[in-house]
Amino acid sequence: MKLRYSTRLAFSLFVTTAVAGVLSAPAFAEPVGWNAADWELEDSEFEPESGWHFGKLDNGLRYIIRRNSRPENTALVRMDIAAGSLDERAEERGYAHYVEHMAFNGSTNVPEGEMIKLLERLGLAFGADTNASTGFDRTQYKLDLPRADEELLDTALMLMRETASELDFDEQAVQREKGVILAERRVRNGYALKNTVDSLEFAYPGSLLAGRLPIGTAETLEAADAAALRGFWEREYVPADTVIVVVGDFDPAMVEAKIVERFADWQSASSPDQPPAGPIDPDYRGTTDIYLDPALTETIAIARHGPYVDKPDTAAERRAAVLRQVASGALSRRLQRLQRSEDPPFRGVGFSTSDAFEAGRTTTLSVASEEGRWRRALDVAVDEYRRALTHGFSEAEIAEQLANMRTGLENAVANAETRSNAALVGQALAVAQGTFVPTAPADALARFEALAPEVTSAEVLAALRAESIALDEPLIRFSGKTAPEGGEAALRAAVEAAFARPVAPPQDTAAAEFAYTDFGPAGEVVADSRTAALEIRTIRFANGVMLNLKPTDLADDRVTVNFNLDGGKMLASRADPLAVELTGLYTAGGLGKHSRDELQSILAGRSVGAGFGAGDETFAGGATTTPRDLELQLQLMAAYLTDPGYRAEGLGPWQRSLADFFARLGRTPESALGEGLGPLLSDQDPRFTRQPLEAYRALDYEQLSATIGERLANGAIEIALVGDFDEEEAIRMVAQTFGALPPREPAFRAYEGDTRERSFTDSRETVTLTHGGEPDQAVLRMVWPTADDSDWARTSRLTLLSRVMRLALTEKLREELGQTYSPSVDSSPSDTYRDYGTFSLGAAVDVAQLDAAQAAMEETVRTLIEQGPDADLVERARQPVLEGLDNRLKTNGGWMGLVARAQSEPENIARFLEAKERQLAITPEELQTLAAQYLDPASAVRVRVVPEAGAGG
Repeated sequence: MKLRYSTRLAFSLFVTTAVAGVLSAPAFAEPVGWNAADWELEDSEFEPESGWHFGKLDNGLRYIIRRNSRPENTALVRMDIAAGSLDERAEERGYAHYVEHMAFNGSTNVPEGEMIKLLERLGLAFGADTNASTGFDRTQYKLDLPRADEELLDTALMLMRETASELDFDEQAVQREKGVILAERRVRNGYALKNTVDSLEFAYPGSLLAGRLPIGTAETLEAADAAALRGFWEREYVPADTVIVVVGDFDPAMVEAKIVERFADWQSASSPDQPPAGPIDPDYRGTTDIYLDPALTETIAIARHGPYVDKPDTAAERRAAVLRQVASGALSRRLQRLQRSEDPPFRGVGFSTSDAFEAGRTTTLSVASEEGRWRRALDVAVDEYRRALTHGFSEAEIAEQLANMRTGLENAVANAETRSNAALVGQALAVAQGTFVPTAPADALARFEALAPEVTSAEVLAALRAESIALDEPLIRFSGKTAPEGGEAALRAAVEAAFARPVAPPQDTAAAEFAYTDFGPAGEVVADSRTAALEIRTIRFANGVMLNLKPTDLADDRVTVNFNLDGGKMLASRADPLAVELTGLYTAGGLGKHSRDELQSILAGRSVGAGFGAGDETFAGGATTTPRDLELQLQLMAAYLTDPGYRAEGLGPWQRSLADFFARLGRTPESALGEGLGPLLSDQDPRFTRQPLEAYRALDYEQLSATIGERLANGAIEIALVGDFDEEEAIRMVAQTFGALPPREPAFRAYEGDTRERSFTDSRETVTLTHGGEPDQAVLRMVWPTADDSDWARTSRLTLLSRVMRLALTEKLREELGQTYSPSVDSSPSDTYRDYGTFSLGAAVDVAQLDAAQAAMEETVRTLIEQGPDADLVERARQPVLEGLDNRLKTNGGWMGLVARAQSEPENIARFLEAKERQLAITPEELQTLAAQYLDPASAVRVRVVPEAGAGG
């Protein structure tokens, strides 16, 4: 087995990610086949919970199996290989990722180009169900099986084995794929990636972490050939570095037998130890970096490195992790409170200590500000950081964090028997990577309850101090649009001054009681029935509020709540296109009796949330809660409907971000296209056109209230609940909240007239837009007008045609020509605007390939019109659609799509139930006719997005 570096905490630089410690305790039942030494977890004091099956073959390959039925009759298969970009030699940069691509390009038993087609015939969509990823230390191959049947599992394991030991590396295939790899690198090579590269090089000079980004370099990728890639693959892909994970609705003994049968004859081999990610020097200090780009938010980060600290998976370490999590959460709350003020000192702020694999650790304080206001942001952030390290936290702050942690653990216990495949795969991969031993949720809660009463403010402060590296003589990195006045010297002087100031203790704040528990006499139910299909219970209260209920056993202790209120974007107009622009910030203004920040403390330890946004025809919100918090969730939603706070602080962060947001527009080809396409297609209709910066700055809550206030008071409401709840109790709770409100309109408005009109331009000239990104980046888009969503059969055919076209375009532009990483195809018939719909093709290409890419697109469309799609292409496009329909009602989210509007849009149920039959009835000839009807190349709007003169400089 290769000596590799586990990632117990994700590495951080000046963009940081931390993984909180997991508090668990041993399960009473033993798992099958567990040997801690096989997983480099000998230092753990814990045993995995029952239900896990572990194994190791004689050749060193390891496997983890878990039977699970959520979603029912599905499964996830993963192959995790401890080989990533850190394993590359200097001349091999980008090869780990290149090999990942070659896994789909031919092997001993699967001809080139057939692997993806084989999976599509079995119902796996490329990208959605068939994927892979390459990181610094590992490569992972992923297959999401839409059916848990043995034949499909056989195929999945066969393909994993082909990838592991049977790849061809045909030279012609390698050269074709090179274009795709370079296209992916080109698309990613924007201001964000360049900022990341510079930050790595500054934070970790001379380290492999800075010199081995998985995407590689243009020079090494251009030089790659079949022999070199095969050399890397043979050296790094060995059984001892490979873990197979299967989680799903399978008998573990059957899965184990198939893994043994498929992988036991893979010959043992050893590979070099994975090089460390460093060097990372704890004495590296006192250095400053200024990095500028017109698209960057002004950010200043200060950091120091320290030696890596091994944290074995022991009870003592898990206890310490809880204390660190409390400290981190309490400090984050203080910083969050400052950011939510009417005049926030910063746009974003973060503090963390994270491992850079096992090469070192870094403490970082990072703050983003408005242009030119970095000094104020720095001062406030440093003060709060030092206040925490000096004075610690109050009992109330600690209690809030413990309440949230307890609730998370209680929820995990209640949902233990219906965890999702994805959640369990995440735990399995943590074992595979030597991170921690997954134990039973009940054990974690029991250990927490034993610990919580003992947690003191002194212990929490000590944990914060022990974890944090002192930020004396820190590394300072400034990034933004313009350099700070005074340059590096001014930055360093400002940091030193900030650390020299004394800081006062924090002020104690006490949480109030939730003030919204009485909405008047409970509403009377005046209608109660169930839909003929799917047994959705539909209720109507005397005040007009509609309620739809669907209890399920798909996720224990989980209830999804959704509401729709009449209005949405129908309230916007050509004269007032920004009428509902602030709707997404509605809840940020808090309630009449509680600010948003006060609510967070009041509701600590409760599983509730509040969202509110403007859809095309309704204002909608939703949350996932638990049965014990369902009443509070409904009270909170009703409170936001009846007594919005409209506090100016809710707009502060947004208002401060506007200039920065506008400065980024058009800095990438995709951004330029997104800004230009709406006005182009609509002939400058203001509703689909970005308005000037000044128009957004003029918006406030007074304007929003004037626009939506009448809808809040009178608009039709439809509430939907899906999940684990008692129907009669739910009806009682809704009766006491939404049902108790004054009478409302009984139905959603039709909104006829201009609000239902959206034009598609008559112009068919090729339009050229420009972007401010890299000089080799371009985007091509072709768009046709189609029709609205009213004809179900037509919509189904357009859906299948778009998937057929995506496969055909992928084969042409990606597989055959190597011009793009991922072409896009989309059919969007509108269910809002009469007679309006679009069908589009797009690709990000090298600017020098625009003409060739356009010719290839048009050739693909003409071929489909003139010859029609062959039967196999149609079936490969159709099968994932059918599997998606079969699996839709296996999750609460899938059900909610039908339950949410079961009264106001009952036709959606019939539409769904007939969808599979409609898809199966579609013929290649019908798709050919549809393509001829809508996709004449001469009828398309063509848009080219090319670099501005001097872009990328």
